[in-house]
Amino acid sequence: MIIVINICIILFTVILMEGVTWLTHKYVMHGFLWYLHEDHHQPKYGSIFEKNDLFFLIFATPSILLMYYGMKNGYSYFFFIGVGILVYGICYFLVHDVIIHQRFKWFKNIKWKYIQALRKGHKMHHKSLVKEGGESFGMLYVPWKYFKEKYQL
Repeated sequence: MIIVINICIILFTVILMEGVTWLTHKYVMHGFLWYLHEDHHQPKYGSIFEKNDLFFLIFATPSILLMYYGMKNGYSYFFFIGVGILVYGICYFLVHDVIIHQRFKWFKNIKWKYIQALRKGHKMHHKSLVKEGGESFGMLYVPWKYFKEKYQL
C-alpha cells in the first residue's frame, strides 16, 4: 500500500509541476528574471547553451533538497515529492529541449498530433521576442486551439 501512495505522490507532483512551470514561466521568466530568459526568445547562432538554462538550477535545487531531507528521515514523503520534481524535469528536458527546440537531434520526425500541437503552441509563444504579450506558457499542456488546428476539429 505504501508503494502505491508513494507513486501517487510522485504522479501528483509531476502534474502539479505543470502548473508551477506555467506560473513561473509567465510571471518570473517573463517578469523580473526576463534578463535570464530573454536569450531563449532570440535567434540562435551556434551556441547550444543559453542563460535561460540556469533555470534548471532553480528547479533542481528544491528537488535535490527534498530528496536529501526525505532520505535522512526514512524516505518520507519529501523524498517522493523531490522525485516527482525530478521526473518532471526529465520530461521538461526531453519535451522542451529535445523534441520542441531540437537542441539535440534525437527525435526529429515525430508525427504524433499531440507533439505537433505542442510545437505549434510553443512556436506561437516564441513569436514574441519581448517579455510582454506571450501565450502558451506551459510545457505539457497544449491549449485547445492548437489541438483543434492539428486535429481539424
